[in-house]
Amino acid sequence: MKLGCVLMAGAFYFSPAMLWAAQMLLAASFEALQCEGPVSTQESSCHPEDDLTDPREVEFQVKGYTFSAPFHLVVSYDWLILQSPTWPIFEGDPLVLRCQAWQDWPLTQVTFYQDGSALGPPGPNKEFSIAVVQKEDSGHYHCSAIFRSPGPGSPETASPVAITVQELFRAPVLRATPSAEPQEGSPVTLSCQTKLPLQRSAVRLLFSFYKDSRTVRSRGPSSEFQIPTASEAHSGSYWCEAATEDNQVWKQSPKLEIRVQGPSSSAAPPTLNPAPQKSAAPETTSTEPPGPLPPRPTPSSKDLGSSSPLQFPDPHLHHQMGVLLKQMQDMRVILGHLVMELRDLSSHLKLKTTKGPAKYE
Repeated sequence: MKLGCVLMAGAFYFSPAMLWAAQMLLAASFEALQCEGPVSTQESSCHPEDDLTDPREVEFQVKGYTFSAPFHLVVSYDWLILQSPTWPIFEGDPLVLRCQAWQDWPLTQVTFYQDGSALGPPGPNKEFSIAVVQKEDSGHYHCSAIFRSPGPGSPETASPVAITVQELFRAPVLRATPSAEPQEGSPVTLSCQTKLPLQRSAVRLLFSFYKDSRTVRSRGPSSEFQIPTASEAHSGSYWCEAATEDNQVWKQSPKLEIRVQGPSSSAAPPTLNPAPQKSAAPETTSTEPPGPLPPRPTPSSKDLGSSSPLQFPDPHLHHQMGVLLKQMQDMRVILGHLVMELRDLSSHLKLKTTKGPAKYE
């Protein structure tokens, strides 16, 4: 701040070269301010010579100077505070919490709590760590301790701090391309799909694939599994697994049913679709002797199939011939009944003729 005032006051007396040098010096002082660490300087570290790789930190590069990312500074007037990371915490990260006393006075009987429950017995350790955090570790943390001399010598409790463990990646989803019901002989690609957050885009995931409780491809960097030629043996339940290289975080996908279809139904012969009965030349009723003729059973397609010269008849013609055959059979039945009625009538007339002359004798 003082350097800035000097520059403003003496801007009219400096040459352009000196003014440029002063601006560089101001940038360097800004770098020093940005590199200030937390309250305890033993915990701070700054490496201005390192290049920034995160595109979100480009605004901290000024004329060739590289600055560290800004940090959160919280000033507290409490006797005891719980120090926690200010950056996002993801699954698989380590977590370190520190119970810090005012002016770093010595503490005893330090206890850490999560959501009001003690995480262990009181002790001298002022730090609590979790090597690999999970989402279940999210919650409100605080600590309590007793100050030793020259402190107040009374128990103190720090204010709670919210810790949120974010998901490193979602459970993967297994998808089949082009379909989960491919035709036999066609290729199939299984994709294990998930996504990393921007803050952890550099994390490398490994993928493995399983079918019916057995491994079909062990862990590897590719998120796809190829089936060049699908067959009935490839049908079954598939799922995949995504894991970090250190195997600290791993998740499985829901199961996907793959059903390989047989040959297309369009290639099946027409005999698979039953059609009406085939026609055959019926017998002529005029050759039958007079008398009652019971209806004959309809010939089946099995009996007539061998006599038909058409191996694959036209369905429409086949239907018309069946209708014609049915009509002829009905006509045959009617003619049989008509013959029976004519015989009954003839017998009745003959009986009357016989009884008539007997009456006058």
